[in-house]
Amino acid sequence: MTILEGMNLAILVGAGLVAVSIFTSLVSFRVGAPLLLVFLLLGLGVGEDGLGLEFDNAAVAYFIGSVALAIILFDSGFGTQLRTFRVAAVPAIVLATLGVVLTSGITAAGARLLFGFGWLEALLVGAVVGSTDAAAVFFLLRVGGITVRERVRATLEVESGSNDPMAILLTLTLVTLLVEGWTDEPALALAGFFAQQFGLGIALGLAGGWLIAQIVNRVDLEPGLYPLMVLSLALLLFAAVNMIGGSGFLAAYVAGLVSGNVRLRGATGLRRFQAGMTWLSQIAMFLTLGLLATPSQFPQIAVPAVGLALILTLIARPVSVWLCLLPSGFNPREVAFIAWVGLRGAVSILLGILPLVYGLPQGQVIFNAAFLIVLTSLLVQGWTIRPLAKWLRLVSPPRHGPLERVELELPGTPDHELVAYRILDESPVARGMRIPRWARPSLIVRDGKRLDVHTAGRLQPGDYAYVFTSPRQVGRLDRLFASPRELRKDDPEIYGDFGLSPEALLSDVGRAYGFEPKPNDRDMTVRDFLHREFGSTVGPGDRLACGPVDVIVRSVNGEGRIEEVGLALEPAPQARAGLRRLRRPRALLEWFREHAKSIGVAGKRTGKRETRDRF
Repeated sequence: MTILEGMNLAILVGAGLVAVSIFTSLVSFRVGAPLLLVFLLLGLGVGEDGLGLEFDNAAVAYFIGSVALAIILFDSGFGTQLRTFRVAAVPAIVLATLGVVLTSGITAAGARLLFGFGWLEALLVGAVVGSTDAAAVFFLLRVGGITVRERVRATLEVESGSNDPMAILLTLTLVTLLVEGWTDEPALALAGFFAQQFGLGIALGLAGGWLIAQIVNRVDLEPGLYPLMVLSLALLLFAAVNMIGGSGFLAAYVAGLVSGNVRLRGATGLRRFQAGMTWLSQIAMFLTLGLLATPSQFPQIAVPAVGLALILTLIARPVSVWLCLLPSGFNPREVAFIAWVGLRGAVSILLGILPLVYGLPQGQVIFNAAFLIVLTSLLVQGWTIRPLAKWLRLVSPPRHGPLERVELELPGTPDHELVAYRILDESPVARGMRIPRWARPSLIVRDGKRLDVHTAGRLQPGDYAYVFTSPRQVGRLDRLFASPRELRKDDPEIYGDFGLSPEALLSDVGRAYGFEPKPNDRDMTVRDFLHREFGSTVGPGDRLACGPVDVIVRSVNGEGRIEEVGLALEPAPQARAGLRRLRRPRALLEWFREHAKSIGVAGKRTGKRETRDRF
């Protein structure tokens, strides 16, 4: 076979496997099988014990898997909202560190009992399978159609995205001890190694994420080059941190978390590109790991491997989760669900390659055991998560949002998007709620025909509404156009945190909440002020920003006179202001100043809350 023929054959096989993997997703969604399990089985099916495709280079497989995992972790952080991270930061980080250690230790006891390994080999097996798989968990929670309570979902996402570095560090440490032997001062050396890995990973991840955001927002390139630049910078960070002794995987996740929560130029295109690259990385990693495995060797260790998988699933993971979440206020049903969603995946198989790469005597047994444990986890847990969530009554109603979001780079207004909604039967606007002026569509499509917003009349179920808006208003738009429930007057997202008398003087409200009205407005009542600004078309939901608060119209009588007014203490235009400052010169200094200022203002508002009763 000539070089050219070999090249074409490699392309044919590689592209064919990726295409088949993509088409198998249709079958996976129909039968409810975990999609990543399908990718893994496909790799096994075309391997040397299947169709006969031989691949036995463990080092190349580890290289492919490491690059793919870095891309997945960066995208995991990029897609995690800072709000979600704050909701679950403490319990998730405890699970990602102490939880991995506890799980690995309990699993090691089972590995010593079932396989007869020495303690170091048993601990290595526990470390290899000690972390949950980000790809599997994110797929089930974001793509697989499972909608669970916010805090539970956030905890699982943050844990799965951040626990791989701990498992990797444990595995590397134990492999080094097995290869080089026990040192004179192991505890001190290990502590220094862990501190270096985590310290450099977090610090350089923060700096790298900020730098990526700065480059994207300041460098003028062709739009198609921004996603490639972000991906290349993320991989550059991953490799550089690894080379200087830090955790590149942790740095990639942290960099994604930082850059994904800053306003970026072309963010919609970036997210789409990264979603595609993440899918490609998952397919490549699972196919490669499937090709590397030799299923004919599995029967020799099948019984102890499946037994260890059951110990991991039914004892090690639940005990570690229960101990880690004791102080976090989760109820028993939530703890049980978090314990069950401890899917093992490609990371465990990837770490199982390290004993092969380093030539450990039990390397092949450890790799095969890790592979069977992952298969058992995906088969048992992956197929049962949805019914378990329903049985534990943790399923929340699906959140309906926009069908499409297109970021617009308009001169002078870089902060706008075109958002498209399909009007649901029971959404507030379909039930007759008046649309606030800030949410009025620019175009209506009904029965395939484009209608002017002024002639379309009341929105009807099945209409498509296109709205130009700021990204910070999308949450409110979801409630108006796509929410299947009727809005209540106590909904703080739309009508503010509490009521305010329309007769209150604007000057009194300004003194209480930290803003100074214009001289001509000081003696006006809130009602007169809103009527002057909005005119005769004022309606519920209309709002005006007054310094650090929003004044919102809650209801209007039949004559168009404002009856009720609401006040939002934390309006969206002010939220995350410090984070958005990262785009500006001297960004870090300004961010810290703004952050300190916002804390002071928040304290002042809290102290003034009791004054609202006067208005």
